[in-house]
Amino acid sequence: MSRRTLVTTAGVITAAAAVGSLAPGTATAAPVNAPKKAPASANGWTLEKEANHVSTVWTRPVAGTGLEVDIRIGDVEAILLHVVRRFHYEVEQLSPGDLAGWQPIDGLHKDMPESNLASGTGVRIRPGAGAGGSLFPLQVLTVRDILADCEGVVRWGGDDDPVDESLFYVDRGPDDASVRRLADRLRLAGAMPGEGAGVMVDVLAPPRRDRAERLLKQQRVS
Repeated sequence: MSRRTLVTTAGVITAAAAVGSLAPGTATAAPVNAPKKAPASANGWTLEKEANHVSTVWTRPVAGTGLEVDIRIGDVEAILLHVVRRFHYEVEQLSPGDLAGWQPIDGLHKDMPESNLASGTGVRIRPGAGAGGSLFPLQVLTVRDILADCEGVVRWGGDDDPVDESLFYVDRGPDDASVRRLADRLRLAGAMPGEGAGVMVDVLAPPRRDRAERLLKQQRVS
């Protein structure tokens, strides 16, 4: 092979290599990191680091009780404040110190229902009364009626293991349509005379007892 032929051949090979490096191929693209999922409480709602500042959790008054609580605003607020008001009117009158809402996740068990406090989707009523047996039988029946009124969207820590009778929390995720549906119903009832929390009901009436018992069976299975 002549020197001219050798140089020409080498040039062709080099050019082909350069073109090949520019042509689209099957080279593996750089991996695209998926968006990091925000930390959530046990029920799937996003944790909040603080209340009343760049947060979905704000201090809200509990109408008719003189109390206020740090709670997730919006639908959760409408639901859990309804629970608190019915408890205050029908189970036991609450005093300052008997109600606690949001708290930082630090110090809470992250995989337990109490973690829902850190997303603003849970409250403690009489925080020191978490052990079983803190309520009289008629009070328990009333709590059952309150839960049934919430159509299974709210769960009571008295049905959990370990038991925490002070804890009430939203038991549905943020995308569950039943949350908005219940909140809308409670808001509408609260705007109508003779409806909503504060209107005494007969929790011993058979239809109400049956409804509460059905929910109890469902929630104890879940």
